[in-house]
Amino acid sequence: MADDRYKKSSPYTADRGIPGAFEGETVTRRRFMGATTHTLGAVAAGAFALPALGFALGPVFERTKLPWQSVGPLDDFTKDTYVPRVIQIVSGIGEAGKTTVYVRLRNPQIDTEPGGKSAAIVISTRCNHLGCPVRFTAAAGKFICPCHGGVYDFRGLREGGPPVRPLDRFYTRVENGNVMVGPRYSVNSELRRFSPRDPGEPLDGIGQYLYPARFSTPEKAGR
Repeated sequence: MADDRYKKSSPYTADRGIPGAFEGETVTRRRFMGATTHTLGAVAAGAFALPALGFALGPVFERTKLPWQSVGPLDDFTKDTYVPRVIQIVSGIGEAGKTTVYVRLRNPQIDTEPGGKSAAIVISTRCNHLGCPVRFTAAAGKFICPCHGGVYDFRGLREGGPPVRPLDRFYTRVENGNVMVGPRYSVNSELRRFSPRDPGEPLDGIGQYLYPARFSTPEKAGR
């Protein structure tokens, strides 16, 4: 009698007692159909996941190369209040690519943040809660967000409400007596500079490690 170890297995799933087997189905066909199903499932999952992943990671690799822009002569600004100016932050889309910024001269008595050497301070008007536009109120010396009650002090530091960090700033320099505005950057509560982040992304403590920095604005771009 031949040894059972050398007996050829049946090619049919029913003979092997494979769950879900039906008459005439072979093991090869079962494996082929299973592999096909898994492949189609992976393709379908990729069709949904890849666009979402690209949308999430796109800002990390975004590179914005806008020229430095003049916002007016140095004599137009003072240390005591902010003057609104309009700059281009996205090229090629006309008026929709413009935003308002607030400009003042640096005051050595209060502007003691690290790396602060430029003669001017330029602050973003985008609230760091959800991105609503803030307005500087001269009488109170504060920036107020009308959407959810965010309040920032004269230097743009958060004083109250839901914002997670101070108002963003722009690199500045002076050329031929004019204040030039460069790339935007973000700051934490100590006004330490970081590559630009989006609203709702804190930069204090562990927050600075939880959100990826963009590669578009190096932290030493200003002077």
